[in-house]
Amino acid sequence: MKINSCGICGGQSGADRGYFPSACYDLVGNLLSSRLLSKNLKIKIHRTIILPVVLYGCETWSLTLREERKLSVFENMVLRRVFGPKRDDVMGEWGRLYNEELNGLYCSPNIVRVIKWRRIRWARHMARMGEERGMYRALVGKPEGKRPLERPRRGCEDNIKMDIWEVGGGGDWMELAQVRERWRALVSAVMNFRVP
Repeated sequence: MKINSCGICGGQSGADRGYFPSACYDLVGNLLSSRLLSKNLKIKIHRTIILPVVLYGCETWSLTLREERKLSVFENMVLRRVFGPKRDDVMGEWGRLYNEELNGLYCSPNIVRVIKWRRIRWARHMARMGEERGMYRALVGKPEGKRPLERPRRGCEDNIKMDIWEVGGGGDWMELAQVRERWRALVSAVMNFRVP
């Protein structure tokens, strides 16, 4: 997965995936900055039109920190358009909203947290599949043959382990996924985890 300079997802295969989120954002951009629509309606547009296009297939993405940052920048760009500028009461000047102020106004989890939550939810489905299923083998299997000389990229299983480790979970995630109550507690911990 690639993210271009605007923070939009780039292509993996034939059709350039970067075109669709930016085109979606361009189509509703005027609605997001309109004074005729309420902020609640603009947030609903963001959640129902923009986020599903940007997050399509995110369960299998291997994100680097740079890509996570670019996705956060894209989300903040959309939210700045939704909430508009702020007015300083003392000076009477207009200014941009800071990221902390945006997070306070937009009371939903950020886009990176949603990606990790979906990845963990998807991991349980994969862990409960049988070993004969192709997706299970692709998730936990080791490829044969020679590998490149450079450091290997993180795979899906590595990302799942990192997400679980981030919220304080440990041990074998495959065994943990078999116990529904413990896994649901872990999924809610991933969604509610606050990054300093």
